[in-house]
Amino acid sequence: MSAAAAALRDFNDVVLWYFVVLNSSYLLLIFIASFEVAHLIRRASFVTHEDTFSNPLTPPVSIIVPAHNEEAVIVESIRAMLALKYSEFEVIVVDDGSTDETFGRLRDAFELERIERVAPGQIETIGEVTSVYTARTGEPLVVIRKVSAGLRSDAVNAGLDLARYPLVCMVDADSILEETALLAVAKPFVDDPQHVVAAGGLIRGANGSAIYRGHIEDARQSSRWLARIQNVEYIRSFLLGRLGWSRMGSLLIISGAFGLFRRDVVLEVGGLDPRSLGEDAELVTSIHEHLRAAGRKYRVVFVPEPVCWTKVPETFAQLAEQRRRWSRGLAQLVRKHRRMLARPKYGVIGTVAMPYYIAFELLGPVLETVSIFALVAGLVFGVVSPWFAVAFGLAAVGYGLLVSCVALTVEEIAFHRYSRWRDLQRSFGAAVAETIGYRQLHSWWRLRGLYDEIRGHEAAWGEMKREGFAAVDLHDGTTAPAIGGDCGRQRESDTIAALSE
Repeated sequence: MSAAAAALRDFNDVVLWYFVVLNSSYLLLIFIASFEVAHLIRRASFVTHEDTFSNPLTPPVSIIVPAHNEEAVIVESIRAMLALKYSEFEVIVVDDGSTDETFGRLRDAFELERIERVAPGQIETIGEVTSVYTARTGEPLVVIRKVSAGLRSDAVNAGLDLARYPLVCMVDADSILEETALLAVAKPFVDDPQHVVAAGGLIRGANGSAIYRGHIEDARQSSRWLARIQNVEYIRSFLLGRLGWSRMGSLLIISGAFGLFRRDVVLEVGGLDPRSLGEDAELVTSIHEHLRAAGRKYRVVFVPEPVCWTKVPETFAQLAEQRRRWSRGLAQLVRKHRRMLARPKYGVIGTVAMPYYIAFELLGPVLETVSIFALVAGLVFGVVSPWFAVAFGLAAVGYGLLVSCVALTVEEIAFHRYSRWRDLQRSFGAAVAETIGYRQLHSWWRLRGLYDEIRGHEAAWGEMKREGFAAVDLHDGTTAPAIGGDCGRQRESDTIAALSE
């Protein structure tokens, strides 16, 4: 056997074991997360959010909402946040140089008036703050207008600088929080105020669900395959994956769509890095590095109970841009915090979590993309046998599908968000579609993001077109109203009647 043939065979062997280890690690994280889920289920019967709501020690929260060209969803999203059940909070919308009607719709909906409010300058920002507004309607709403720097992190930093409260919650403008979401994610801070410095909440796709006045009235799976597949990803990675890392004390990522932080700790690390495209993970990693270097005891936790519903991309172009950006952000994070890698000083974060993310998240797309060509070449030249190809498929596809199905089963038993069998069937169908076809395409997008970072291409927040929360079929042909953007409305009585059928 030639050296080239031997190298090709060895490479295929390595990739086979890569998929075995990768999917086994997913399964292990789900297994670990299941213990936490079981604990939450047992506790749910005697622990309520009323205790947190009525507790005078529950700290107030500043909710920071960066917004760039979000006219389609901004008003309904902010109304939902203002309706959250929480004792004391403020909502700070940062209009980051929007060129559409984002500010105009906020101004009309909440009767905004300009005020004189000077930023303390505790966090440096790139884009200048041009004006600050409050609502004459009485809601605890602040709207900041600033010059766009092209990065979400700079918009969040502007909100952090003007925030008044000890806890800060970062929420995307196209997100809708459940009424008790803030209470649930704030509970760890109430239970352990000395050590909890950050808490992440669960993210779900709102596509296809019936939304009225900023609330999810009827959770549904989307009719579009791309949105369904992302829901499966979110359940496996955002819910059970991050819950597993949290239980091991090594959570590196709190989604920028819904995260709660101690403001003083965020100030200590200088806020979000305006140069980073993965600002959510970068902030959490900076907190880990800063506090571990200082020898301080702390906790970063994930709370699966609160839900933040968000519009996931429904076109391949938008999703590709999002995943390329995520891949670039991870590469930037690893480069910036490389001194933590494999150092016992940083505990499980440095010795387990970071090596895992480098091997399977950052470099994984390289192996997964090249493996397709290597397997085909091995079969063509007779280097690998058909039986090896079957084993390869079982490890890469079959095992991955099993992991997704286990994750969906655990989620359904624990939380039961979808009440219709059709939605469950769509979820499991999406798990199949994700494993065969989508995953390979996803690897290509991530690989392109890594390539862009290596080449040093200019990084920017980018445009993400919002289509609003569109009308969806409910029962027997009735529909919920189309909410947000240019969507129309129907009378409230008709809507409630449709939802109750």
